[in-house]
Amino acid sequence: MNATKVLDAKGLACPMPVVRAKKAMDELQSGQVLEVHTTDKGAKNDLPAWAKASGHTVLEMKEENGVLTFWIQKG
Repeated sequence: MNATKVLDAKGLACPMPVVRAKKAMDELQSGQVLEVHTTDKGAKNDLPAWAKASGHTVLEMKEENGVLTFWIQKG
């Protein structure tokens, strides 16, 4: 998956991964993709909910070795 920007939010607790994702997303153009890495288990629900509410699309999510990776396309 090609990401325009990668955000390392590992080690940050809720709500910081969403706060950082919002800030990073503000720097992207519509259609570009933000890749987010986080270890916050709450982000599994929080990031998709935030993306949907903000008009963005979660293209893919995977969990590997305790790290959640999201690819979110800006709406």
